Amino acid sequence: MGRISPFRKRRKVKPPRFRTGRRKRIWRARLRAWFGPVLLMGALVAVWLFAAPAAKPEWTPSSHSNFGLCGERGRPFACVTDGDTVTLGYGQTARRIRLTGFDTPELDGACPAEASRAQEARLALQSWLNAGPFEWDGGSQPPYDRYGRELRSVRRVHPDGRVEKLADTMVDASLANTDDWGLFARDWCG
Repeated sequence: MGRISPFRKRRKVKPPRFRTGRRKRIWRARLRAWFGPVLLMGALVAVWLFAAPAAKPEWTPSSHSNFGLCGERGRPFACVTDGDTVTLGYGQTARRIRLTGFDTPELDGACPAEASRAQEARLALQSWLNAGPFEWDGGSQPPYDRYGRELRSVRRVHPDGRVEKLADTMVDASLANTDDWGLFARDWCG
């Protein structure tokens, strides 16, 4: 008999991969290609948001010196709607401005005492606005509230450099609350 040759050991057969490795490599390459630019953009946005100096409010002098009461006959161009809202103009083109930093009672209040305080606040606002020149903040593009009113703060800078804020004046006269956006509503009837 001849020579006996040993059988070769069978190798383990791997299941077919159907090019899955190639797909993974393609996706990894695409991910690596986008990772750097996305990371860079994120860093730039973070720097822009957190390192940019806060914009100072843009104060604009008011050109109106005669505020009447809205609803009166022959009212002027500018009028006081209630203790914290003024209107500039007439009809559809009128601008309604909600003065921020304080909140006054409502004219159609829950009780006669609230309505009376609201009328006092309305007259006090008219008096303050007619007392002399003042400035609005918000510039040419102020924010708006849900009722479509411009939101603006008002102040008066006196010749000696002293700044008088309308909100402080109204709160100090007990005609308004600080504007806490309804978190701690004051009971004007009590």
